[in-house]
Amino acid sequence: MHIAIAGNIGSGKTTLAALLARHYGWDVLYDDEEGNPYLADFYEDMRQWSFNLQIYFLRRRYQNILDIQKSNRPVIQDRTIYEDACIFAPNLIGMGLMSPRDFETYKSLYDLMMTLVSPPTLLIYLKASVPTLVRQIQKRGREYESSIRIDYLQSLNDKYDRWIESYEHKLMTVNVDYVNFPDNSEDLSLVIDKINAQVNGLF
Repeated sequence: MHIAIAGNIGSGKTTLAALLARHYGWDVLYDDEEGNPYLADFYEDMRQWSFNLQIYFLRRRYQNILDIQKSNRPVIQDRTIYEDACIFAPNLIGMGLMSPRDFETYKSLYDLMMTLVSPPTLLIYLKASVPTLVRQIQKRGREYESSIRIDYLQSLNDKYDRWIESYEHKLMTVNVDYVNFPDNSEDLSLVIDKINAQVNGLF
């Protein structure tokens, strides 16, 4: 069993992954942005560090997929490999922050990796408006995120919505503008009930 959680920066992926792992007693793979050696530099100069950042994310998430495929235990994954190539890298090239040459190199590597990747049992998409994202980013108070631009978040949101519309595997959407699973136990129970229904009562 492999549940993957997707969503924009600040949508609550890590929080939900932790809550679900505790509820089900499953293993969890966190995104671990704190240990990323490029992230702070990227937010200071996106054009210079975009390719380095995306290659770092791609390598790490592919390693996560290999670990999941080798494991015989259920896993919850915080962020997916799809988001890098379908959302973040195209967003960078669309904003003029990654060169077409770098994007083609990146995309060819991604396409090669995808020949060995299976989709998760269930993808949970955390949908959030930009004001909600900004509020949650400010609440967690990471210094390197203080320079994230509103137009950057909005552009990511637009690409997330288009990607989700085209996603062809098992999917569940949670609108975090209205569902407060971190602080409201009833909202969390509703999310868990929806997950149980999506995977046909396998829990």
